[in-house]
Amino acid sequence: MTSHDAAAGNTTIIAIDGPAGSGKSTVARAVAERLGLPYLDTGAMYRGVAFAALRRGVDPDDTEPVARLARGVELSVEDGIVIVDGVDASIEVRGTEVTQAVSAVAANPGVRAELVERQRRWAAERGGGVVEGRDIGSVVFPTARLKVYLTASHEARSQRRSKDVSDLSYDSVAADIARRDQADSTRTADPMHAAADAVVIDTTGVAIGDVVAAVLDQLRSAPTPDQTTKKA
Repeated sequence: MTSHDAAAGNTTIIAIDGPAGSGKSTVARAVAERLGLPYLDTGAMYRGVAFAALRRGVDPDDTEPVARLARGVELSVEDGIVIVDGVDASIEVRGTEVTQAVSAVAANPGVRAELVERQRRWAAERGGGVVEGRDIGSVVFPTARLKVYLTASHEARSQRRSKDVSDLSYDSVAADIARRDQADSTRTADPMHAAADAVVIDTTGVAIGDVVAAVLDQLRSAPTPDQTTKKA
């Protein structure tokens, strides 16, 4: 099976997209665990490239050098562990420096082309999975069995993120989320938006367990991979 087969719907893909702090990582991991499917955090891949750029002294805004780096970097994202060029960067990729650099890296068309290909290959090798990010249903797997777009109020997302980032104030986290929302939704390459056929779920004030249940309910009525392929 090729990576293009995965994109065409011949695997069981559950795509979960949404902005920072919407709960997509927590929900995606829980859904994958409930279904016994592999899980991929594509945001960690972009963070891994940003980490590699900073580690090598490459300016994250320098388009071609960063794209070239992305094509050659050794990158593994499995079970919450992020390995970049043989180095465990799981902690560093969530740090302030990488967080500030990742939007520029994610807006790089060359980086996106490379990582989308790797994401499709990941799914093809595993026969599908739960994949979360910002363009999974709209770009990476446009015929996924189920597309979910999680959203929440800016305040709710900022509160969630501030609990995870102990070295930054709420105001700093809120400002960073606003900056990332603007960058991700207006970038030229694959801007963040809900796919036309995505199920949009507002997670503001909703318990994670209830969001997971809602996603699983949607999956029960979603077409099977064979039906999705025929529709495509």
